[in-house]
Amino acid sequence: MDLDLDQTLDGVGPRLRELRAQRELTLADLSTQTAISVSTLSRLESGDRRPTLELLLPLARAYGVTLDELVDAPPTGDPRIHLKPIKAHGMTMLPLTRRAGGIQAYKLIIPARSARQTPELKTHEGYEWLYVLDGNLRAVIGGHDLILAAGEAAEFDTRVPHWFGAADERGVEFLSLFGRQGERAHLRARPKRG
Repeated sequence: MDLDLDQTLDGVGPRLRELRAQRELTLADLSTQTAISVSTLSRLESGDRRPTLELLLPLARAYGVTLDELVDAPPTGDPRIHLKPIKAHGMTMLPLTRRAGGIQAYKLIIPARSARQTPELKTHEGYEWLYVLDGNLRAVIGGHDLILAAGEAAEFDTRVPHWFGAADERGVEFLSLFGRQGERAHLRARPKRG
């Protein structure tokens, strides 16, 4: 890690000189814009002075670049979120959000011939929106026993007794947006053209 830091900092001087040349500025011009002395700017460009945040921030502002661009920082790693699936009640739930509070998103997979064949209705606080990705979802919500096909959606108050399962032998994959009571997914749909 220290080697990467040293290499990055060693590259700052030449990068500063390159940026100043591209913008056709003299050290005096840059000094006026940044309130950094000409001698300090010269020592930064030659590598005789180690850059600090207090020096780099006004230089980034003067050049109109981010700090990462200014120091040509290496990539910071893989930005993807790697969340672990949860297996429970005969299904796999993959959390798609990791922040606490607010609306939570999940991808749920109920395999074919799942243990979830007999509805066991549950209730809890909240509001849920479902969207079927693949297969057919059997959704028992209150007095409704529904079959939702791929591309269909449903929303309901989770204080109403409910249960989900695969509607046939294929299994089903669907998205669920779940929020505390009062939080609802707001959807906009275009009207059908006649």
